[in-house]
Amino acid sequence: MALKAAFIFIAPNADPAIHRSVVETEQVTLISVGVSSYETAVDAALKLVDEGVVAFELCGGFGNRGTAMISEAVKGKAAVGVVRFDIHPGLENKSGDEIFL
Repeated sequence: MALKAAFIFIAPNADPAIHRSVVETEQVTLISVGVSSYETAVDAALKLVDEGVVAFELCGGFGNRGTAMISEAVKGKAAVGVVRFDIHPGLENKSGDEIFL
């Protein structure tokens, strides 16, 4: 059985209903989803868990607090990992915590 995983990226005006793609290999099904806020990310993560996702990778735009929100939402249902930037070059060199909270 293939691992079902998701990558969630955060960007202004990203819509998880529109900004979504799937890559399937023999070993991994990876769903990539864009969101525009931490709250939308939590909602998307919970829906992805319902679809069978057991592992999340969060983009570097998620700050510590945003990561904690996702981790808490899927606790006991999925693992959470993070691409790490203290400041993100795609977010005007700020942490997502400065922009999305």
